[in-house]
Amino acid sequence: MKVHRILSGMVVAGALSIGAHAQTAKPTLDYSSAATIRDTCLKWASEHDLKVAIAVMDTHGMLVTFAHMDGVKPVIGEVAQWKARASSQYGRSTEALAALNPPANMPGVATIRGGVPIYTRDGLLLGGVGTSGAKSEEDATCGTAGVEAAGLTTAAP
Repeated sequence: MKVHRILSGMVVAGALSIGAHAQTAKPTLDYSSAATIRDTCLKWASEHDLKVAIAVMDTHGMLVTFAHMDGVKPVIGEVAQWKARASSQYGRSTEALAALNPPANMPGVATIRGGVPIYTRDGLLLGGVGTSGAKSEEDATCGTAGVEAAGLTTAAP
């Protein structure tokens, strides 16, 4: 009787699993890539005598890594995170978001250049990087240099 119940349970469990599907795996931004982006941007900023803050976030807007160069005001770090979060969640540069002329109360939208998305070469969004502290075009160039150094891209193909 006990063996019969065990076998019946195994048959039912097997039947239920036939229609079940596994979760689809998708790439995520790992710390190593995020650190390469951060460190390359820091190096680029130093080579151009700039002082910046850099934030790298995943697609959920969660901070993966952050750097704040000496002499940069604390609020600049908050701006870098704002830019990174917008780019990571919307999958667009903050420059492109500004061109959409979004309403002022649209949540999470940064409209100051310096945030760029991070994509795989296959076009999958991994996150975003925000740089702040220099001229906005320099901020964007710094972030882009970091993304490219990690073997990634700032635009979906």
